[in-house]
Amino acid sequence: MNRPATGMLLAVLGLAWLTPAWAESGTPGASLDSLLEIARRQNPELAAMRLEASAAMERVVPAGALPDPTLRMELMDITNRSTEAAPNLLPGRIGSAKYTVIQPLPFWGKRDLKRDAAQAESEQARGRYDATWVDLAARIKATYAQYYLANRSIALTREMLALAAGLEQFTQARYSSGLVPQQDVLRAQVEQTSLKSDLLVMETERHHLHSRINTLLRRQASEPLAEPERLRPLPAVPDHAALEALLLAKNPQLFVAQAKIAAAEKNSELTERNRYPDFAVGVFPTQMNGRIAEWGVMLELNIPLQQETRRAQEREAQSLLGAAQARRDGARSQLVGELSENLAGLEAAKSALALTRGSLKPQAELNYQAALSAYENGKVDFATLLEAQRQMRRARLEELKAQVEAQLRLADIERLLGEDL
Repeated sequence: MNRPATGMLLAVLGLAWLTPAWAESGTPGASLDSLLEIARRQNPELAAMRLEASAAMERVVPAGALPDPTLRMELMDITNRSTEAAPNLLPGRIGSAKYTVIQPLPFWGKRDLKRDAAQAESEQARGRYDATWVDLAARIKATYAQYYLANRSIALTREMLALAAGLEQFTQARYSSGLVPQQDVLRAQVEQTSLKSDLLVMETERHHLHSRINTLLRRQASEPLAEPERLRPLPAVPDHAALEALLLAKNPQLFVAQAKIAAAEKNSELTERNRYPDFAVGVFPTQMNGRIAEWGVMLELNIPLQQETRRAQEREAQSLLGAAQARRDGARSQLVGELSENLAGLEAAKSALALTRGSLKPQAELNYQAALSAYENGKVDFATLLEAQRQMRRARLEELKAQVEAQLRLADIERLLGEDL
């Protein structure tokens, strides 16, 4: 057995495990929280939704307020025929002037219904803001997990490339001693070329994910990001029934749908109240020769004669209410189905991760060590050693993919719930 060559190979293998850790101070990306904080602070779409929610809230008070009163002034006998004076427009120099102050009064209950409808629309705007945020956060979580996978896959491939280079040196030494054929050296070189090709693909994918994260954060695509240090730990997930209850209670999409139903109900009631008249009350003093000569009061109401028009408006309001309820029911069914699918996917990813860590990866690493020892003793050919190395790489990649798949499923579940678990 060639002990110096074996020692050199083990040294290369040990160094290959060391992956560079760089994180420029102040550069986001090392953790998911740093990205979410930037997105919440500077994403323009989120800021627009926040302002729209604030604007909708300000419409609640005016919706339930009384209309502004009106002031009417009527000048009588401006030609002064009764006094034979010259025509005039000053109230004290004409026959009489009447001042009328009129206050419109909607029918009982209409103001409350308008205010309640505006409140429901305000809640819709707030729900849309929450929905925008949870959707953005879910996309950032998913992209960050994929970015982590790309970085770790590159590190793993570079490790395997260093290992393949060590194997080439090892086979070169054994070939020089006449222990193995030249074909072993060539296979080691082909393996390195294949790994370099895979590395190019992975680096391209990492570049795309880098740009995608910056786009989600509304940063320049080329702005630096720190290397992701770790994935979020997987939380304890409640059972399906508890998660479904959380979804029905907190999902922003369902919240918006329910607020639309509330607004449609209030608008339908308001349309039915339009069968009854609105009022206006007023008071008017009459001025004669510079003094108030008399006072009067008035009551005005509109006559709702166009009942067919109102019936059509009521049917329209009922149809809109039914449509809002149907959309809510459809969204509920779809979201419950998505939750069930993602929960099953999360459990499958956890099982795959446990299987890979508990069996596949240790077995592949032991197999590689056994193949390396057997190759040194001439008991197996180089193709067997190379396949053992590939199995070890696949096992490590499978572990990474299972981790990321669990993170993707978790991000989708949290998007559906509207909050982190």
